[in-house]
Amino acid sequence: MIFWKHMKDGGPESKVDGYWLFEIKSLFSIALLHFHNGTRDAYHNHAFNALSWLLKGDLRETLFNIDYDIVEYKPSLKPIWTSRKRYHQVYSNGDSWVLTFRGPWVDEWEEYVPQEDRFITLTHGRVEK
Repeated sequence: MIFWKHMKDGGPESKVDGYWLFEIKSLFSIALLHFHNGTRDAYHNHAFNALSWLLKGDLRETLFNIDYDIVEYKPSLKPIWTSRKRYHQVYSNGDSWVLTFRGPWVDEWEEYVPQEDRFITLTHGRVEK
């Protein structure tokens, strides 16, 4: 369980700082995310579904699909739904702030590292499986 904790979201290479208000992975999480300018090279999906609101900033999501579709986000009252199966890469143009509510975690998720042309299966603690 996490309560009032600051740490990276997405591993050591991540450009996202997370400020967790509350997290019990088997139930749900609430966090404020600070996306710094840029992105990580890896595409990824998630161990959870998430409902998020972009509070400030400018985000661009590139989907890992046949066309590499791009979705752009500006601050809005409309939430952003991210399914745990959605493979993507998120780029922040400058600093962006997101409030996120995450559902229960499953035991595995993946990353795709284009430079190495390989998929990595991860489990809790970002341990490679």
